[in-house]
Amino acid sequence: MADQTTTALIDPALANAADGPALLGAQLRLPGPRRTARHQHARGQLLGAHQGLLRIEVGDLHWLLPAGHVAWIPPSLPHALASTSAFDGWSLYFSAQACTDLPAAPRIFQPGPLLQAAVIRALQWPHVPLDATQARLAGVIADEIAASKPLPLALPQPRDRRLRRIAAALARSPDDLRSVEDWAAAIGLSSRSLARHWLAETGLSPSQWRQRLRVLLALPRLLSGESVISVALSMGYDTPSAFIAVFKREMGVTPARYGKGDGGD
Repeated sequence: MADQTTTALIDPALANAADGPALLGAQLRLPGPRRTARHQHARGQLLGAHQGLLRIEVGDLHWLLPAGHVAWIPPSLPHALASTSAFDGWSLYFSAQACTDLPAAPRIFQPGPLLQAAVIRALQWPHVPLDATQARLAGVIADEIAASKPLPLALPQPRDRRLRRIAAALARSPDDLRSVEDWAAAIGLSSRSLARHWLAETGLSPSQWRQRLRVLLALPRLLSGESVISVALSMGYDTPSAFIAVFKREMGVTPARYGKGDGGD
């Protein structure tokens, strides 16, 4: 991600303070994209977006975080973030002491109704010590994070500038049906070289990468209630059955089940 920083969600001094409330909340809405350079802080962070899609680099992982999902980033783990459109996001920051029983590795997961409701409440709290009721709710949020099931939403990004242009174009238009040969001609490579570089830099073939991208882009639309056939066609699939097969292979459940809130195992 570009080494650029926009408006901070929270004062960096608060994010790195050894003392202070066990839980701090912050939310931000911007009319345009938001991008933060790679950084780290002493507090663990639970983050999400009310709409759209966030790109996250955390450690050596590259994620796409769709609206309706949350990411957990343990304390002191380097990470960077960028929104693909207007930014409307939030974060909860847990003190290092409150992270003792929380996952030591980063993860993305689909929050249940209890966690969703608790996050809404916690985001309204001022940055002062928690009272007894707030402390109990903070404990519930921590329990929900600890019990969450990680989802396979990592999508490695190519490092080569030419390949990154292709990746960005596919993210903007997942229904773009140009072949590897077409893309290779557009950037001045042979199709064999493009495929070899793509596999070396992402661990996936161009076809596998595009299939996973389409699945990730479909998630918020399925959760919003859009029909499987509408999503499938908009992603460039000729038939819903082809989309369903790819989706189930990637996510472990059918798109219909996922849209009903069943994130699978």
